Amino acid sequence: MMDNSREQPQERFALINGRVILPDEIVAGKAVVVEGRKIAGIVEAGALGTEIEKIDVGDRYIAPGLIDIHTHGALGHTFNESTAEAFATITEEQVQRGVTSLLATTTTAPILDLVECLEFSRQWMQEPHEGAQVLGVHVEGPYFNVAQAGAQDSANIRNPDDGTAEQLLKYHDVVTTMSYAPELPGAVELTRRLVDLGIVPAAGHSLAKEEESVSVIDAGLHHIIHIWSAQSTTTKEGPWRKPGLLEVSLTYDDLTVEMIADNKHLPPTLMKLAYKCIGPDRLCIISDASSGTGLPEGSRFRMGEMEYEVGDGVGMMLDRSSFAGSTTLLNEMIPILTDVVGVPLVEAVRMVSLTPARVIGVDGEKGSLEAGKDADIAIFNDDFTAWRTLIGGRWVYTTAD
Repeated sequence: MMDNSREQPQERFALINGRVILPDEIVAGKAVVVEGRKIAGIVEAGALGTEIEKIDVGDRYIAPGLIDIHTHGALGHTFNESTAEAFATITEEQVQRGVTSLLATTTTAPILDLVECLEFSRQWMQEPHEGAQVLGVHVEGPYFNVAQAGAQDSANIRNPDDGTAEQLLKYHDVVTTMSYAPELPGAVELTRRLVDLGIVPAAGHSLAKEEESVSVIDAGLHHIIHIWSAQSTTTKEGPWRKPGLLEVSLTYDDLTVEMIADNKHLPPTLMKLAYKCIGPDRLCIISDASSGTGLPEGSRFRMGEMEYEVGDGVGMMLDRSSFAGSTTLLNEMIPILTDVVGVPLVEAVRMVSLTPARVIGVDGEKGSLEAGKDADIAIFNDDFTAWRTLIGGRWVYTTAD
C-alpha cells in the first residue's frame, strides 16, 4: 500500500515555481490555485498574498492528472478480478504514474463473470479509495470477430444478437464504454441501445468493411479502440479495393480514436500517420496495460483464462503470434510521443488528459488545468516520472523531496 503520511495542504493553496501545462501552452511564472476540491484559477505567482499556503514544486511540470480510458491491469492483477486487492493494486500503481482517473477495462470472459465484475465496480465506485479514480467500466468484448480476437479469449467471444447484452446493460450506470465489432449480427441495434443509455459505443477487434462501419456510425458509434491493433484494412474484391475499419478511423472526422503509444504495438511511422490524420483533439492515447505491467521481463501473467508473458517490454501471447496488451503506462508514453513521434509536449499531454476526458464526456470536470475543474493534478519530473499526485485537492501520492 502507498505511504501517504505527508501532511495534506490547507483548504486553499497554490502550486508555484512550476512549468504549468495548459491546454494550448506551457507557461512559467504562474501559480495553480486550489480551493477545496477544485482549481480556483491560474494566476501570476507574484500576485499571491501572504495568507495563502504556497507549495514550491521545484521547476517541475504541473499537469492535469492523466486519464486512461482503456487499461486492464498491473502487477499481476486485472479488473476482471472482482476483488478489492486487484482494484487497489492497479489503481494505486496508476496514481504513482500521475494517472488520476481511468476506466476499469475488462477482457472477454463468460457473461456471468463480467456481470460480477460490473457489480463489484459499482460498489467500488461508491466508496473513497487512495488510488486513481475509477470513473466507470470499459467493457471490451465479448462481441468481437473471432478472426480478430488477438489476445482476447476466443472461447468466450459471441455475437451481440444472442440476448446477453442486456445482462451487462443492467449496469448502464457504471458502463461508460462498450467496444464490439461493427459487422456482427445485432451490432447496429446494440449501437442504438448504447446511445440511448448514454454509453460510448466503440468499434474494435473487427473485420468490418467501410459500409459495415458506416452502418454503426450512422446509428451513433463515434469511437474506435486501439488503431491498427485487431483492425480490418483494405482488401480487394476482384479489381475493387474495399477500405476497412483502419481507413475509416483515419479519415472520418467525427470519430475519436485510441492509440497505444508504447513504441511496441506500432512503429513510429504508423504513430506519425495517426497523429497527422487524426490530430491531438481526436486521437487519445491509451495504455491498454495488461496485468504484466510492472512485472519483470519473462514473467507469466494471466487475464481471465488466458496466460501470457512479458517479452521485449510488452505483453505477448506465449506463441508470439500477437501482443497481449502493453506493459507501459501513460506517463511513460509522453516521452515516446515527443521524442519518437515528434508531437509537441503540450499536445502530447492533451492526448493523455483532455482528449480522453472529452471522449467519455467528463471534460467539464477533468482533463485540464482550468478554473472550476476538479483539482486532479500531476506534478512530473523532466522524464515524466511522477513527483506528486493530487486528486480532489488532496495528496494521494508523494515522493521524498
